[in-house]
Amino acid sequence: MLSRRNPQLNSHGELIHLLSTEGLPRAVLTQILDTASTFLAVGERDIKKVPLLRGKSVFNLFFENSTRTRTTFEIAAKRLSADVINLDIARSSTAKGESLLDTIANLSAMQADMFVVRHSESGAPYLIAQHCAPHVHVVNAGDGRHAHPTQGLLDMYTIRHFKKDFTNLTVALVGDIVHSRVARSDIHALSTLGVPEIRAVGPKTLVPDNLRDMGVRVCRDMAEGIRDADVIIMLRLQNERMGGALLPSAGEFFKHYGLTEEKLALARPDAIVMHPGPINRGVEIDSSVADGRHSVILPQVTFGIAVRMAVMSILAGNDA
Repeated sequence: MLSRRNPQLNSHGELIHLLSTEGLPRAVLTQILDTASTFLAVGERDIKKVPLLRGKSVFNLFFENSTRTRTTFEIAAKRLSADVINLDIARSSTAKGESLLDTIANLSAMQADMFVVRHSESGAPYLIAQHCAPHVHVVNAGDGRHAHPTQGLLDMYTIRHFKKDFTNLTVALVGDIVHSRVARSDIHALSTLGVPEIRAVGPKTLVPDNLRDMGVRVCRDMAEGIRDADVIIMLRLQNERMGGALLPSAGEFFKHYGLTEEKLALARPDAIVMHPGPINRGVEIDSSVADGRHSVILPQVTFGIAVRMAVMSILAGNDA
């Protein structure tokens, strides 16, 4: 049965859906990160497969475009030996007027075991989790401006890999936070894992003041925001989600909030620079930084496959 307190957990506190990092206990977050460590070596084998999801069907339901996330989920599921079905949303029944829940009911009748869902509407994966068959697990691959939990988890894995311990870090998130589901997922996970100083850096139009209610330090000045930071997470300007002109120009944004070598020098000497991608070079980050020695952007992508393998394997092992 679903927990009334958290629809992601069963009555034993085990993960049955991954919908958000918000509300997940530290033990569950740590379990995912630890499990991902065991899968990292699979990518280095000649035969990059383990049989944990053999006979299971994973449906990728991407109602919103994403190459990187969909591809890494597909690779992760195939490495777990699952059968992967990519639904062509542009030609699917939902494009012909069928409701989301009717689509889910029909796919469940095809013996689906797991839905990986990306949707432009916040809350869509929750709705699916409430109405799918009890044996089906739902993974949120990004919903509206709400959450992107596997990106948050792979960010946590990256931080732990390079920094080992969360409890003495200063982490700065820079850029378009108001539209960023990644930022929300990161903030919830960082808080749960014990990071003492979380900063949100950007202009007032892109960084809401109410983040202070979550224990986040809001900084309008870039120098203040990244000074002595251990981790800097740069965020993409999501122009497609902006209802109006929230910035004078991309050039003006880069001048004040773009990460350059000069600004990076304010952070700790061993600081790491992260980015969920896709990168807009010369808008939020300079190429010399994106490709420089502090950047761990490409390792993030590699870690993302292991993290998504971990999530799917844990879900498949737990009953509602």
